Amino acid sequence: MKRRVVVVVAGLVLVAVAALVSVFVVVPRFGTDTIDRSQPALLQSLRDLSQYHAAAGDFQVVLDIEHDVRFVPSALAGQRTLFVAAGTVNAYVDFGGLAEDSLKVSQEAKTVELALPAAVLDKPNLAQERCYVFTQERGLFDRLASLVETQDQQPFYVAAEQKISDAARESGLVGRAEENTRKMLTGMFGALGYQATFTGAAD
Repeated sequence: MKRRVVVVVAGLVLVAVAALVSVFVVVPRFGTDTIDRSQPALLQSLRDLSQYHAAAGDFQVVLDIEHDVRFVPSALAGQRTLFVAAGTVNAYVDFGGLAEDSLKVSQEAKTVELALPAAVLDKPNLAQERCYVFTQERGLFDRLASLVETQDQQPFYVAAEQKISDAARESGLVGRAEENTRKMLTGMFGALGYQATFTGAAD
């Protein structure tokens, strides 16, 4: 009797196993497809760029500055200085303040429209090793004063920075920086499969 029960239980187990096998073999297994419709993180990428330094200009200026003392001959008082200065000015585009609506992305058309900020000029970076007094003419009193005190050259550096800033504004450096920025972004968006167009102050 006990053997018959064991045989019956074993038979039931075999039937159950056969049923499970038939389910996994006969019934097709359904897979799942993942569709990603999220927007690309283009705006965040631009903000990460922060300031994109797109162009730089090297400038040199020779200052000719004369200080006269009224009613006193130049042989006695006054001085004339030739000061040579050189430096670099960077032009950059700041992406840090881009608003959410500055970037319009079309997934269907694969296009990106960006309101590009205008490029601005950085403060001149004077090369200290290339800034020096080329020549200086002094009156007698000024020559005597130079024996006991060192002349302050800071005014020459301030004047040189202003001259170089003026030259940078007239050099077209801003326009070149904006053009280079558009080229950089066109290549970056193109690598992601998007065609870029630009609007705004730098357009």
